[in-house]
Amino acid sequence: MVDEYAAVLEHSPNAEIAVFPPAVFLARYASKAANRSDCGIQDLGVAVSGAHTGEIAGDMVRAVGGRWVIVGHSERRHDQMESDDLVAEKLNAAVHAGLRPILCIGETEQQRDSGNALAVVEHQLRVALARINVSQIYTGAIAYEPIWAIGTGRTATPRQAQDMHAGIRAVLRSLDVDAALATRIIYGGSVNAHNASALLSQADIDGALVGGASLQLDTFTRIISAVA
Repeated sequence: MVDEYAAVLEHSPNAEIAVFPPAVFLARYASKAANRSDCGIQDLGVAVSGAHTGEIAGDMVRAVGGRWVIVGHSERRHDQMESDDLVAEKLNAAVHAGLRPILCIGETEQQRDSGNALAVVEHQLRVALARINVSQIYTGAIAYEPIWAIGTGRTATPRQAQDMHAGIRAVLRSLDVDAALATRIIYGGSVNAHNASALLSQADIDGALVGGASLQLDTFTRIISAVA
């Protein structure tokens, strides 16, 4: 499907799109998207060099044409038990490698239902940004991933998403006013062709991190149209 995705990007001039294929396909995808910063890797190792079997360093990503990296995705935090501190290390590694990071943050169902959603997300954000110059985050994006709305059948409303995005921007503003204005905060909770327009019409939602819906090319195209 590499060729098909490259074709979609070529015909979507009004939306900035980055695609994150499995690492083994990154070089091939980058060659199809020649001279465009529209592809990246789904995770990153923290070491710059040395014997770290299976890890992928930022310089390796750049060497094959990748320009972006996802850091702290909810599945990595849950399945690989990545801590906030490790996510912060990966964000630091990404920035120092010259990659454009998408930092993922978000709360569980239990944390939301207990009323701690914003506090959890704020903590994740502050820990992650503590190891970099806050202004550096604007080169990429912050992705709000409500874990309770991913593959559970429970969906965040546009108002719930907007309220959290506004809260995230307020935290950024407390750290760096210019960064708060320049940084894109994107939404990543079961975005699909039916809810994309309503979500993206919210004032503080600047884009989408699309998961399963991106595997269906016609659906992904419709989401891109909503962005554009």
